[in-house]
Amino acid sequence: MKLTHIALIAIASTISMSAVAQPRGFGWNKSYTPGWTLMSPQERTEWQTKMRAAKTYDDCKAMQEEHHQAMEARAKEKGMTLPAPRRNGCDMMKARGLFK
Repeated sequence: MKLTHIALIAIASTISMSAVAQPRGFGWNKSYTPGWTLMSPQERTEWQTKMRAAKTYDDCKAMQEEHHQAMEARAKEKGMTLPAPRRNGCDMMKARGLFK
C-alpha cells in the first residue's frame, strides 16, 4: 500500500513539472515545426529547449530562420518540400509575454 502512494506521488510530480516546463497548449510539434519529421527525437528535444531559452524576439527569429534553412536543406536532400509553418512560434511566445 505504501509503495502505491509513493508511485502516485511520483506520477503527480512528473505531471506537475512538465506543466511548468511548457505553458499549457504551447509546444513545438509536427503541425507547427517545419522539418519535425526530419529530426530525430533528440534533435526535437534540443530544438524545444533552444526555443524555450530564447531571451528576445530577435534571438528567437534568428534561431527560427537558421532552423528553417537547415530543415529545407535536409528536405531537399531527400527530394521533399517542406510545408509552410502553420503558426509562428516566436510570435506566439511574444504574445504570451515570454520575451522582455
